[in-house]
Amino acid sequence: MKVILQQDVRGQGKKGQLVEVSEGYARNFLLPRKLAVPATADAINTMNLKEKAKKAEEARLKAQAEEIAEKLKECQVRVTAKAGNGGRLFGAVTTKEIAEALAQQYQLDVPKQKLVLDEPIKSFGTFQVKAKLGYEVSGTVYVLVTEEK
Repeated sequence: MKVILQQDVRGQGKKGQLVEVSEGYARNFLLPRKLAVPATADAINTMNLKEKAKKAEEARLKAQAEEIAEKLKECQVRVTAKAGNGGRLFGAVTTKEIAEALAQQYQLDVPKQKLVLDEPIKSFGTFQVKAKLGYEVSGTVYVLVTEEK
């Protein structure tokens, strides 16, 4: 019997997959627990429409991520920080501060979780911070750390 899985089922497949299972397994386990629905023409059509909508949404989000990556190339974010003797910062510049500065200075909404610091920024100068925007798209944020007066 062919069924469309409504949830991931161990040993059978992932949500949204069309799988062939035995009649008894479907009737006694999958269908009563609402883990699957019978693969009727209507259900298959609905599954195909959902898959098509999901691909369109992914394409839109990938295009949006690429657009943000292009904008990041032109931006140099200025972050001010307090410092002690020898040009060393009190603490470090965090991804949260960089994300807030991006939103304030360039109106770009990049979540702090997507910014990757190889090592903490603990001195003044210009740094490159990698931004993993998802969908295999990444950009570079140029951060200029200056002294707070």
